[in-house]
Amino acid sequence: MLASIRYLFWNDHELRLRSLWRLVGQLFLVLVFLIITVIFVILLIQSTTGQLDINNPVFLLFNSAAMLLSITVSVWLAGRFLDRRPFADFGLHVDRNWWLDLAFGMGLGAILMLGIFLVQWAAGWITISGIFWRAEPQLPFLLAILPPLFIYLFVGFYEELLTRGYWLRNLAEGLYMPRIGPQAAIGLAWVISSAAFGLLHQGNPNASIISTTNIALAGLFLGLGYVLTGSLAIPIGLHITWNFFQGNVFGFPVSGLQSRVSFIGIEQGGPTLWTGGLFGPEAGLLGILAMMVGSILTIIWVWQRYGHIHLHSALVQPPVRRAAMPHVRQ
Repeated sequence: MLASIRYLFWNDHELRLRSLWRLVGQLFLVLVFLIITVIFVILLIQSTTGQLDINNPVFLLFNSAAMLLSITVSVWLAGRFLDRRPFADFGLHVDRNWWLDLAFGMGLGAILMLGIFLVQWAAGWITISGIFWRAEPQLPFLLAILPPLFIYLFVGFYEELLTRGYWLRNLAEGLYMPRIGPQAAIGLAWVISSAAFGLLHQGNPNASIISTTNIALAGLFLGLGYVLTGSLAIPIGLHITWNFFQGNVFGFPVSGLQSRVSFIGIEQGGPTLWTGGLFGPEAGLLGILAMMVGSILTIIWVWQRYGHIHLHSALVQPPVRRAAMPHVRQ
């Protein structure tokens, strides 16, 4: 009886908790850190300004910094004490190739959002109402644009580290069993983590079943570079510029959140089916088409850079077994 219970929780071969409990442990850590850091941010803002406005750019910036700190520390601790692997193994082996892939991802996100903007503009679905637009005209534009720039830098890093770097990797390890090969395990983990990514955005303003489904598709798109290379460089770069150009360059809503400053001010029209309406391009057919184009370009990039296209099988391997024979859970 005790042996059976131990087997459910502990992998004797790897000398660590099984995948499910590592995921639960990391989730517990991140919730604890989030509660502590968000309470600290709230108290800090209230003590310095005397009020709390959750839409204030300063609060949003500090809240994103709290998320960045909480998720990064929780993944580092879980990696060290639960996964028994170095932090860099979660897609952060930074070298020259990593920076090149990051640059590609950033360029790709910007180009795809430019394409969405140009199509809507050519179709007459948007009207340009001005440039260097901001909700508070008295605030200098350069000062107003800095908070969202840093927010999306933070979001691009911590969302990819959590959902792809930690969740996808642990799901792939847990699903790799005698009857499920490494490619199938990674594929299933990719789909499950993308579905979770979609559900995380279900509570956003103007969210719907369609937007949640499309965000899950966006999770597949963002995760493509990771499952092909084992690196978070492409997903992080793509995530940062997709969001920033969407909201703060072209003035679209970002996953239901309306930007308060953008290089181009627009008035949105056109069919919601194509534009995504108040949720933004991610909930429309144009967003899906952009993801399809971006996926093709990502595959071409990886093929040209690395000479092959296949799911990165090292994602299913425990840290102490990479150089040994392929490991399959008993």
